Amino acid sequence: MRNNRNNPIMNTQSPSPRAPRIYLAGDTVFRPGAADLFRAMKDICTKAGLEGVCPFDGQAEVDDLAPGAQTSLLIARLDRDLMDGCDAGVFCLDPFRRAADMDPGTAVEIGYMAAQGKKLAGYTVDGRAYPQKVAQYRKQAWGDSLRERTGNGGSGTTEDADGLIVHSEGMVQNAMTEGFIRLSGGEVCVDTDLLTAFGMAIDNLRQRLLG
Repeated sequence: MRNNRNNPIMNTQSPSPRAPRIYLAGDTVFRPGAADLFRAMKDICTKAGLEGVCPFDGQAEVDDLAPGAQTSLLIARLDRDLMDGCDAGVFCLDPFRRAADMDPGTAVEIGYMAAQGKKLAGYTVDGRAYPQKVAQYRKQAWGDSLRERTGNGGSGTTEDADGLIVHSEGMVQNAMTEGFIRLSGGEVCVDTDLLTAFGMAIDNLRQRLLG
């Protein structure tokens, strides 16, 4: 389920004892070099006066368990506990596994922390509108194209070959994910460099948490 857990991911600098804790959410946990990415992200948080908390933190007990439903449930509970202990969350909205949509686990975490009334921010290296991503995915994966809807309404002006509305125009991801971030007062920051986009999102949280 997870990799790169073997060594604790420590900040290279010590944040203030009262630094707000930021949950670092996204598909980062599945990427090659995840531990190094999280270290870099935590350093960015520390320089902003915040404390980054990644999903690997405090989960050494998972390392010795066999993959399976019970291990997956444990990971979900431990991630939930980490979110409960954080003041805000920053979320990667990059398309996941070459599809149009973001990592679904991260989408769940957005909803969970939004329901707690916590401050949220997002980042991505792909600033294309969500319908553009869907169109490219359909073409590459299925060889078909989007078509114009009849009786267009506010939900969207196009549909896919299965007749499903392609929604969330004007957003980089599904409106319920990006929308919850924006409704919390946050921004979704875009840059072609992952850590630059992440740093922009952390600065957004810093301004809202520390003034």
